[in-house]
Amino acid sequence: MTDLPGRRLLLVHAHPDDESINNGATMAKYAAEGAHVTLVTCTLGEEGEVIPPELAHLAADRDDTLGTHRRGELAAAMKELGVTDHRLLGGPGRYRDSGMMASVQNEHPGCFWQADVDEAAASLVEVIREVRPQVLVTYDPDGGYGHPDHIQAHRVAMRAAELAAEPVFRRDLGEPHAIAKVYWNCVPLSVVEEGFARLRALGKEVAFPGVATASDVPGVLPDAEVTTEIDAAAYAPAKAAAMRAHATQIAVDGPFFALSNDLGQPLFPREYYRLVKGRPGAEGGREHDLFAGVDA
Repeated sequence: MTDLPGRRLLLVHAHPDDESINNGATMAKYAAEGAHVTLVTCTLGEEGEVIPPELAHLAADRDDTLGTHRRGELAAAMKELGVTDHRLLGGPGRYRDSGMMASVQNEHPGCFWQADVDEAAASLVEVIREVRPQVLVTYDPDGGYGHPDHIQAHRVAMRAAELAAEPVFRRDLGEPHAIAKVYWNCVPLSVVEEGFARLRALGKEVAFPGVATASDVPGVLPDAEVTTEIDAAAYAPAKAAAMRAHATQIAVDGPFFALSNDLGQPLFPREYYRLVKGRPGAEGGREHDLFAGVDA
């Protein structure tokens, strides 16, 4: 890729919709500011539950119909966020969606959970060496909430970051590149608690019949462990629109949303991260820019 912008951000996610829920406002903000934002999605989310009754027929053929539909939802979401570089790891359909831990879907030989980490990482190395991002965003080792594909996405992303910098690894995949900063998605406990307090206070004014709990939010951390806060409130409408584009998976009601369990939870306009590799861009407080401390 030639004529790359000075700032380049790579995000690695397990399924279509994960990116909009976790990082939608961040992606929209940096894309609008002229950074090159690359999203790599590891599966098509064929095992996702379908929320709207009018789309229920998609679940009858998960591998072709639902997977293809969710790929279209992903493209629509990226249009809302202004992100033009979105890819599927290894190409469309290379890795199939896995189920929750111990489910029979995880025995499928083509599912992402069964993938060889180094083989999958090599596909991501090629992207890293092409785009040459300074910043990588992915999940923590538990994948945020223990889903096998999220855990695998973490493993593949971290391994690819390591291999991409190795001069002797697969020179056919491009020139070596070291990523300066690596972040894991997270949310401060105080922010989660405040968001759920707002949701409960509204009661029946919100469309969802029930309310989720803090344990349903991936990556909740004590406030002191959160290193980075991105104030992207101006891009909250873009984030909400991107989430609505994933109509099979997400229902949005104002500043709240629900997944297939129909339990409301807050939509966060500020997004949070934990820096796990690289030089912090702030001393004695949280960073407010993923690229802080990075030389373009």
